[in-house]
Amino acid sequence: MRTNATMDKLIVSLAQLSPIWLNKVATIEKICDAIKKAATDDSHLVAFGEALLPGYPFWVELTGGAQFNNRAQKEMFAHYVRNAIDIDAGDLKPICDLAAKHQVAVYLGTIEKPQDRTGFSLYCSMVYINQAGEIKSVHRKLMPTYEERLVWSPGDGHGLVTHDLGAFKVGGLNCWENWMPLPRAALYGQGESLHVAIWPGSERNTRDITPFLAKEGRSYSMGVSGLLPVADIPNEIPMYDEIIAASGSTDFLSNGGSCLCAPNGDFIIEPQVGIEGVFSAEIDVERVREERQNFDPAGHYSRSDVTQLQVNRERQSTVKFS
Repeated sequence: MRTNATMDKLIVSLAQLSPIWLNKVATIEKICDAIKKAATDDSHLVAFGEALLPGYPFWVELTGGAQFNNRAQKEMFAHYVRNAIDIDAGDLKPICDLAAKHQVAVYLGTIEKPQDRTGFSLYCSMVYINQAGEIKSVHRKLMPTYEERLVWSPGDGHGLVTHDLGAFKVGGLNCWENWMPLPRAALYGQGESLHVAIWPGSERNTRDITPFLAKEGRSYSMGVSGLLPVADIPNEIPMYDEIIAASGSTDFLSNGGSCLCAPNGDFIIEPQVGIEGVFSAEIDVERVREERQNFDPAGHYSRSDVTQLQVNRERQSTVKFS
């Protein structure tokens, strides 16, 4: 069985896609095609970029998103909400079914509109689907970055968990959460040996931090990005003309940069820039065992008698009924 708990070697895939931007249904179809491609590589895990489904809110920076009570910004946000993901309503069922069919685990960056937070506020959520097609964690980004706060809500620690995959423990964080020492430490403390960092895109985000995360955690490190060529922006979305005009002469709003590093920080897959694709490689937990010989951040090189981390995993809600 591909789910063999003693499996030391895994094939992992970086799915660097350009979404059908802000179109939930069409983007799910594209994600499913990428899962099928990963399955042909015999992949055990395929990961997608931050907010890929249905897309990153690039318009906020480009169109003066901080203008209060602006009609166009409200219309754009409403369009975003309509295309966001309702997990409880089964929006991810096609992806879960495909994961089960091919016995491939999935890390997916989504924009979530959870019913436990009214169904109208949006969260940048990283969803883990196991090889049986079951959703095992939904990590809502702890702190949206800069202009993201105009459209995304702050998350909580409920999804700061790791998952068994063969002999590995896999965990992940959204974008600039990977710069936050304490969430990283929360995953290290659970024995993480494969770290998945997802990004909206751009090599500037992945080239430096992916090997750093590998060296710090003495783990494999996947930096998985989205891609958005300006030419791919659908002309039927609100504010299309303003977005295109503000894009200027640039060809990409995000240019990818997905990559994979070994536990010593060496690149296994160099950053892939400006191209779509599913990039796969084999990893071996023996490399983790070797690198933990001289440094283990939550093991023999930690001093729990001096410093400890407390993590609140409670799912936050406005109302509690008794």
